[in-house]
Amino acid sequence: MPPDPRLALLESERRRLAGLAYRMTGSVAETEDILQQAWLRLAAQDLARLEHPRRWLAAVVTRLCLDQLKSARARRERYVGAWLPDPLVEDRAPDAEESWMAAEEVGIALVLTLDRLGPEMRAAFLLRDAFDYGFDEIAAVVGRSPAACRQLVSRARRRLAGAEPVPRRPLAEDAPIVEAFWQASRSGDMQALLELFTAEIEVHADGGGRVPASLNVLHGRRRAAGLFAGLAKKRPRPLPPFPGLSRISGAPGFVTLEPGNVLQTTALGIRGGRIAAVWITRNPEKLGHLAMPVPPGRG
Repeated sequence: MPPDPRLALLESERRRLAGLAYRMTGSVAETEDILQQAWLRLAAQDLARLEHPRRWLAAVVTRLCLDQLKSARARRERYVGAWLPDPLVEDRAPDAEESWMAAEEVGIALVLTLDRLGPEMRAAFLLRDAFDYGFDEIAAVVGRSPAACRQLVSRARRRLAGAEPVPRRPLAEDAPIVEAFWQASRSGDMQALLELFTAEIEVHADGGGRVPASLNVLHGRRRAAGLFAGLAKKRPRPLPPFPGLSRISGAPGFVTLEPGNVLQTTALGIRGGRIAAVWITRNPEKLGHLAMPVPPGRG
């Protein structure tokens, strides 16, 4: 039986479509659902009747994302504490859509900034930037005039200035900083933390109200260092060894199993040799796609 050309089309576009859906929603599960819905719609089409099948597919995924964001608006308004996108951990044997998302540039800072844009502005920017859609095409997807879509893209670019993904570096280059942060944060070495952090560092901790986490984003070197020094006092001794370096949504970091069997990812935004952001995800609903690390002494 010859291969289905519609399936071949989806597979050829999966990486970009998954990256689009993840940037729109910040969710691995929602991205997987959206791509599955897109496939069901594509499977019902006659490719010969589609003038531009790839662009048709991108438009379908965008509309599904917009529908998803509208239905999720109430849940987001009730979200407890800081929100972070689902972490993509490249060395945790990602499957299906996650493996395609991890291959895209989906830096945490970029997704957080995109999340602050309205859904239509986000969609217009991504279709223009990632798929080179014309403003007439964007207008047909988001339900605005071409002139309004041009303005949406222009405003999005201004708001996104400075949030572009940092050029990817070999993980080994960031290893000394990550390991120094691990040691200082786990031991509570306030001075070492102050020296590692930039003056304007931000610390985001997403527990979703399900596990303990800071409710607000912390700003500034001293507040950030104080947080980690305080947490260190509550940890049992002796300290576990460094869990190993991971790439988390493009950023260096590590995956740990915290007291109470709480799975946690910690990603670091490093700029100019110092840590400018710490992104901690603890909400179990956002970590179900990850393999659990082996606790020390059990491997």
